[in-house]
Amino acid sequence: MQTTDNPFVVAEADPSDRALFIRRTYLHLAGAILAFIGLEAVLLHLPGIEGFIGTMLGGMGWLVVLGSFMAVSWVADKLARSGAGPATQYLGLGLYTVAEAVIFLPLLYIASYRSTSDVIPVAGIITGLLFAGLTATAFMTRKDFSFLGSILTVAGFVAMGVIISSIIFGFTLGLLFAAIMVFFAGGAILYTTSNIMHHYRTDQHVAAALALFSSVMLLFFYVLRVVLGSRDR
Repeated sequence: MQTTDNPFVVAEADPSDRALFIRRTYLHLAGAILAFIGLEAVLLHLPGIEGFIGTMLGGMGWLVVLGSFMAVSWVADKLARSGAGPATQYLGLGLYTVAEAVIFLPLLYIASYRSTSDVIPVAGIITGLLFAGLTATAFMTRKDFSFLGSILTVAGFVAMGVIISSIIFGFTLGLLFAAIMVFFAGGAILYTTSNIMHHYRTDQHVAAALALFSSVMLLFFYVLRVVLGSRDR
């Protein structure tokens, strides 16, 4: 069995090493999701959180939040991919989990306090089913979806441009945009799962978990927006 001192690309590793890498990746993903849930439970019950959320959404506040989130995400990914050691990699995953918890605050606050009680569970179930289906597709077909990388990059820049424009010019992004972003997030999950199977090294389970966590959170964010929007109709 190969150790993390002599890592292989997952596709070229021994079956036992490959299975260990995949197990570690999904265990770390589960840990990040549980940590996210715990953080949200604490943050949503903090005194004065409504005022903080109002500041996040006021004026150009959301633009600052998005910019900060992108910067933190970049740093977290670099840390998680670092060869400096496990502590640095876990710092990256932890930092990114906190950033996700903060950027989700306004949406989860609305879902928790200004909508029906089943909105978040329904969105969570839909996200879980979509994630399971996409993951099964990637693993059963064993297809390399790395070709999606350039498509997702271009689509991501377009989506970010639309989001920034909506903040600056004050127009609302409706259900259609949220639905398109659900498809985008699904493509990101396929792409990331494929990379986990074919392109990551066996010592990069923390970085792989972060990448997968990012895609799952993006999917949940826009599924939740779709569910919320459908209830408001």
